[in-house]
Amino acid sequence: MNATEPRRRWWPRSVRAVAALAATSTAAVILLTIGWWVHHDVYRQSTQIAEDQAKEQLWSLCAKLEQGDLPDSLSTVPYEVVATNRRAAVAYGGGMDDFDPGTHHVMPAPPEVIRAEPITTVRLPANPNYDPSDKSSVAGGTNTVVTADIQADRLDNGQAAALGVAADTNLRVYVVVLPHTADAITDNIDRLLLWAGLISLVLIAAVTYSAVRIALRPVETIRALTASVTANDPRERVTVPTTGHEITALATTINTTLQRLDNAAAQQRRFVADAAHELRSPLTTLLASLEVALAYPERTNWPAAATTAARQTRRLQTLAEDLLLLARLDNRTPTASPETVDLTALASRLTKHYPLPERPLTLTCDNTDPAHAHGNPGEYERLLRNLLDNAAHHAAHQIQITVRNQDDWVVLTVHDDGPGVPAEDAQRIFERFVRLDDARSRDHGGTGLGLAIARDLAHRHQGTLILTPQALGACFQLRLPRVRTAAER
Repeated sequence: MNATEPRRRWWPRSVRAVAALAATSTAAVILLTIGWWVHHDVYRQSTQIAEDQAKEQLWSLCAKLEQGDLPDSLSTVPYEVVATNRRAAVAYGGGMDDFDPGTHHVMPAPPEVIRAEPITTVRLPANPNYDPSDKSSVAGGTNTVVTADIQADRLDNGQAAALGVAADTNLRVYVVVLPHTADAITDNIDRLLLWAGLISLVLIAAVTYSAVRIALRPVETIRALTASVTANDPRERVTVPTTGHEITALATTINTTLQRLDNAAAQQRRFVADAAHELRSPLTTLLASLEVALAYPERTNWPAAATTAARQTRRLQTLAEDLLLLARLDNRTPTASPETVDLTALASRLTKHYPLPERPLTLTCDNTDPAHAHGNPGEYERLLRNLLDNAAHHAAHQIQITVRNQDDWVVLTVHDDGPGVPAEDAQRIFERFVRLDDARSRDHGGTGLGLAIARDLAHRHQGTLILTPQALGACFQLRLPRVRTAAER
């Protein structure tokens, strides 16, 4: 079993589910971070509020003691007043009754020398009447207390006696900061945050799922329309949404791709039809010649019949080779390891050995320095020979080849003094099976593939082949990337 199969079982495959899961996971991390910060901040502020309340209670108790009044034992905050050299508490209340501080005070006695300790921590003893369910109990735990010290000799006359302490004693007031207040507030906030977080995550998941589902509806429509496109009917197009977002770009790209496929299919059908038409002509001529010869063998000029059959067979062979070369170029078959070819030397050699037609025609080559380019020598020769064949069919008296080095390019031109090419046909002549003179004899006019093959070979070598405007005749310009030799650098 593949190691990735268990993961694929639980991981959602739907884009909607993946988007909802990603959004929910991200929101969960953010909410947990916020919840952690809110929890600690609320606890800190609640603790500060509890301390402030305890301090207010402390100052109120001190004010009553200075007036000689015993504080009320009914208090919402636990407190205790102790004195030096006194076993029992001076006063207590707010839950301290359970400790029975009347027999022995719970809080430590004040020192002989008063020190300012406004806030400290005190561990209270176990409460004999402790109720485990009562979270407000302070028994048996370490609690924060706020304190204030009062010297009895500084009280008014008779105030110390009213409190039941000697005039030379020190009093200390303890007020316990209740921990359950901050804990209760924090627990409530935590519960609210938990429910709010869960509800938020559910809403985020639902909204994300629905939003992605609505956003992907055009994609489903595009998918269905694209699936309906077949080779027999490639004209189907998807509807482009008017929203202007990424789906619009996707639909536009798909329509462009379908249009290219439609054009390629139409071009292929046209190419097959043109190829069949070109093959039918020599085959028909060859078959008719042989059938007539076989029907009337005694009256047939067999050498002439054999010559006609050989000519048509050569034409079929040339056409088949051209079609195979075009198929190889269309498939982008990589060439062998490229060589460095001197186009000047190649043009000079072809000029000397090119078979000129029977009519008077001059072929010259104008070149000076070597011009090197990377590529296949055989393909370069085929490209240049096709340009010469085309020029030889149309030239009146002269064909001139020019090879020049221009910066990073090698520029080769083939110029003839024929009738030229109309400007509106400057691009169409590079299409396959195109003949501008439809009335011309096919036997002398070629197959209509020479310029198409020449242009594809130029593109194959990262070059260009164009027809440049001329006042007289046609001039084809070939531009190829130049290769500088060690002597030229």
